[in-house]
Amino acid sequence: MPRTPDRLAPDAAGVARAAALLRAGRLVAIPTETVYGLAADARNPGAVAAIYAAKERPAFNPLIAHVADAGAAAALVHWPETAARLARAFWPGPLTLVLPLQAGHGLAPGVTAGLETLAVRVPDQAATRALLTTMGGPLAAPSANPSGRLSPTRPEHVIAGLGDRIAAVLDAGPCPVGVESTILALDPAPRLLRPGGVPAEAIESVLGAPLAAPAPDPAAPQAPGQLASHYAPRAALRLDAAAPRPGERMLGFGDVPGELTLSATGDLAEAAAALFHHLHALDDGAHPIAVAPIPETGLGRAINDRLRRAAAPRD
Repeated sequence: MPRTPDRLAPDAAGVARAAALLRAGRLVAIPTETVYGLAADARNPGAVAAIYAAKERPAFNPLIAHVADAGAAAALVHWPETAARLARAFWPGPLTLVLPLQAGHGLAPGVTAGLETLAVRVPDQAATRALLTTMGGPLAAPSANPSGRLSPTRPEHVIAGLGDRIAAVLDAGPCPVGVESTILALDPAPRLLRPGGVPAEAIESVLGAPLAAPAPDPAAPQAPGQLASHYAPRAALRLDAAAPRPGERMLGFGDVPGELTLSATGDLAEAAAALFHHLHALDDGAHPIAVAPIPETGLGRAINDRLRRAAAPRD
């Protein structure tokens, strides 16, 4: 009978147990403000390889290193003033920065998937930040789900997707932001690699300049979340739907009602927090899911990015 991972409380005892498992090379799902991450000691090559194996993740798709504070980030990557300014504005929080690696960084090669850059962030979740402090080093942590499938925003999503592939879940309940972090590359100039929990408009306000938007190569991603097909339910997805077709299940928004609704009032923060949970709930694998139109502003940009990748043709 498959083993169910331990569910650890987000208290001192739970954090201590999670740290012990991670130091032993085991995998632990950790809460963040965005989604649950599948964590391993970023300095342990075997543990990092186990992330790829558990998720069945392509080896060319790099991971995010989660650290306790900006000082820990600066020990791993070259740290320009632009990075410091963004960290002061948005860390801890759902912003990931991609920067050139420092010499002697000590990370397992699998974290960067062979790149000379590292994606790094400081999560805004008390138990996970306590865990990072206890570990005294970075944790590699992509989303805690099978590669390409719906992201997990609750412990039950993690357990349903990964089951006995992991040792434990540090259970802090639902993730309040609900979509992954925004990812910026800062070398040579700020470029948006993935929209996410910090709207691009807020970043541009801090920088005083617009962000460049590169056209990434899905076969050679510079950061997580850039594959053409990603975040996908088992069922097919139809976007910008005004009403369901026969046999479809409807995910509503604003004035467009549905079997479930992301936000009846059109609140994009509420919609982002509900997105993956509602898609999990509607995904029976048999009935296509129709999704109401979402505005392409603020957090709507991140929501639409996830939906377009979820609806993309699959190999």
